Amino acid sequence: MKTGVANLPLHLGKAPRWLFERMVKLARGITQIIVYEYGQDELLHRLSDPFWFQALSCTLGFDWHSSGTTTVTCGALKEILPFEGVAMAGGKGRASRKALEEIEKVGDIFGIPSSKIEELKYSSRMTAKVDNVALQDGHQLYHHIILFTEKGKWMVIQQGMNVETKKARRYHWLSDNVKKFVEEPHEAILGIRKERVLDMTSKESEANQKTSLDLVKDNPRHLRNDWASLLKDPSQLSLDGWIGFEKNENDKINKRKILEMPRYINWDLMSKLYDFQPTNYEEMLSMRGIGPSTVRALSLISELIYGDSPSWKDPVKYSFAVGGKDGVPFPVDRKAMDESIDILKNGIEEAKVGKKEKMDAIKRLREFVP
Repeated sequence: MKTGVANLPLHLGKAPRWLFERMVKLARGITQIIVYEYGQDELLHRLSDPFWFQALSCTLGFDWHSSGTTTVTCGALKEILPFEGVAMAGGKGRASRKALEEIEKVGDIFGIPSSKIEELKYSSRMTAKVDNVALQDGHQLYHHIILFTEKGKWMVIQQGMNVETKKARRYHWLSDNVKKFVEEPHEAILGIRKERVLDMTSKESEANQKTSLDLVKDNPRHLRNDWASLLKDPSQLSLDGWIGFEKNENDKINKRKILEMPRYINWDLMSKLYDFQPTNYEEMLSMRGIGPSTVRALSLISELIYGDSPSWKDPVKYSFAVGGKDGVPFPVDRKAMDESIDILKNGIEEAKVGKKEKMDAIKRLREFVP
């Protein structure tokens, strides 16, 4: 995994109908070729690769750098699914909230055991919970899709928007590589790197996770005392990064928001958590009512009172699928590149569109991958 930047500005409007219809036809040909030749899991694997997803979007004819790259391409894929034991649930805005209902509906059609359906629903909920709550990077999710197979494998693509910068951030997940939902679970995250991001999924946050869990399992009275002691002494230098200020080289305070300290804790929720006694941080995070402020407050107390710091490093990252022509980060894997291009070209040829549309698609592919 290598760090980098993908600039996804907000573009208003909708994809023209004539374009979207052709995107759907091309997407059908490409995805069918992958499933028929390489199997269901390979389709999930390729879509979880941010470069391949970007190449697919460009080949279908959409903007290469727009936030709509995610929503429109996923929308085109949803038009052609389910087929051959692969389905998609969710979407943009309100459609994202129908994901659980759609998983259950398609699961019944596929004959997926009820236990597997519940696992898929849990995965859908937790990926959204992690990217909205455990990872606090200033981006609010507005798009969520989960692609899954009849065997229960899944991948997730989510996108969040920063309302101030009007820039998007995309999150890729693949079930094969998720050991724990709260331990560096992402396949890739694309966006503009920020200086400070509270990342409770980082391995560096493990001690902070444990202390946060201990806090909610202990009598809420003790947590109230800890919280009161912090509010009485807001002059602590270590609070600078939490309440929205930081120091510059001249040791002066810069009034620049970083991450505001929550001013209130839901004590009724803390009592419920104490009664429930969650066994691990993931179980605590999965509970209804646990939001960004609660996670931030627990992390704050864990750091300032008990000395267990969370990770403040932005986990934005992406993987180089086939290397670069200058050998960075490694020489081009010609075989892998040729295979990817052949799959896309074969899919284009199989798509039921006119000759001109096919030639235009191949031209776009050549421009994206010379």
